[in-house]
Amino acid sequence: MPEQDQNLDMTLNGLLRVAIRRRWWVLIPATVIALGACLTSLLLPNRYESEATILVEPQQVPERYVTANTTIDVREVLLVMTDAILSRTQLLQIVDEFALYPMERKHLVPEQLVELMRGNIKLEPLQKKAGTQDLNAFKISFADADPHSAQEVTNKLTTLFIEENNKSREEQSTGTTNFLADQLELASAELKQQESRVRDFKMSFLGELPEQQQGNLAILGGLHGQLQNTMAALGRAREQQVYLQSLLSQYQNLAAAGVAVPGTAVASPTETIKAQLTRLQDEKADLLARYTPKYPDVVKIDEQIKATEALLAAATEAPEPTKDGTVQKSSKLARSTERDSTIAQLKSQMEANRIEVENGLAEQKQIESHIAEYQRRLNLTPVREQQLADLLRGYDLSKQHYDDLLNKKTQSELATSLERHQQGQRFRIIDPPSLPTKPSDPNRVKISLVGLAAGIAFGLALAFFVENRDHSVRDEQGLRRIFAFPLMLGVPMLLSKVEERRRSRAAVLEWFGGATLCLLIGATEFYVYWRG
Repeated sequence: MPEQDQNLDMTLNGLLRVAIRRRWWVLIPATVIALGACLTSLLLPNRYESEATILVEPQQVPERYVTANTTIDVREVLLVMTDAILSRTQLLQIVDEFALYPMERKHLVPEQLVELMRGNIKLEPLQKKAGTQDLNAFKISFADADPHSAQEVTNKLTTLFIEENNKSREEQSTGTTNFLADQLELASAELKQQESRVRDFKMSFLGELPEQQQGNLAILGGLHGQLQNTMAALGRAREQQVYLQSLLSQYQNLAAAGVAVPGTAVASPTETIKAQLTRLQDEKADLLARYTPKYPDVVKIDEQIKATEALLAAATEAPEPTKDGTVQKSSKLARSTERDSTIAQLKSQMEANRIEVENGLAEQKQIESHIAEYQRRLNLTPVREQQLADLLRGYDLSKQHYDDLLNKKTQSELATSLERHQQGQRFRIIDPPSLPTKPSDPNRVKISLVGLAAGIAFGLALAFFVENRDHSVRDEQGLRRIFAFPLMLGVPMLLSKVEERRRSRAAVLEWFGGATLCLLIGATEFYVYWRG
């Protein structure tokens, strides 16, 4: 390690001696290049940069009440708006409006002017916190040779960004609403078709639908009860028919013989009518225990009771035969007339009874037909239920789709109204375009310092280059490289007084010249710094 440090010290000392020996090779190029850089920086035109800050304000109405149609990230929105605002047509309009680049317009084509202006526009997003992607503001700046033009163009750009944001959000929201309205119309037409299919199906199979099953069961139960009543009434009518037929036969036999046949066990007609009347009254009492007096069966049995009572009255008025089966000649004609009248009434009742039996049979068939029809409907109800379920499934899907679109359209209309009233997310200027008083470009201090550093580096490189081409021997190490034998003595340099004075004057002039050059460089750098 000590040997390495010694070699390093020897190298640094050698470099220092070369720099001192070739000082003018270093100083003059450094001075020329530094002064040239300062002069160049002073000749460069001033450029003023105007800057504005735009705040991205969130939606004014809470999102739980109105959901915005535009959900694109602000960064993506800025990229899209930047492409629209910094388009060729828009920038050329700004160039013509503010008469920008009067010298460049003489020799540059429009495309080159557009690229030049794009290079002078800066867009810098501002994040809420470091390391996050949230964006709540951004800066717009424009640089130009005229500070007023820079301010006006920056103001124009901020206005364009705000207008473009409001316009794009409103157009997007309106487009969303129109799209939902079109889809809602299609969904409404589809829903009407589904409703028409369901309606036509229900009209085609009326009475066989699932919701009518309970009603059909109730009607079927009523029909069965009505059938039982009809069959019971039909049975009574047939019994009445047998009774009337028997009674008529008795009267016809009496009418034919004129007296009762001896030795027969034929009951008295009056007793038979009374028994029939008693039976009818018992049936009426039984019916009144279950139905009202206006019930059809009760009304019908009332008519039969009246007819039977009339027969009984006619039978009681007729004279009865004597014990030997003969009748008195004086009343024979009267009895014959009364008997004929009774037979006619019996025939009339039998005709009415026949009609009643026929009507009962017809009614029984009709009720049985109705029972078969309702039974068929009940048997087909499961089939119709499955068919209707398929139709209702499509209808429910269409209805759900329609309701969903209607809700979305309503929300979209609210969001569109929000954008039209500028209550949604918007851009607001919080720092208006500034009027620059100090040029932002060029950075003359930086240029001059870079020029000074480059001059010193160039001078050192030139000094070492000249030193390497000079093969003069100036120290003991140089002699040892040339001669192989060791040096035994050294001869000091002996100067005369004239040479010493000459050397002293040369050293003073060198110090004065070097100090002058350094002062010149320092003064120039200070002037550049003061000029800004």
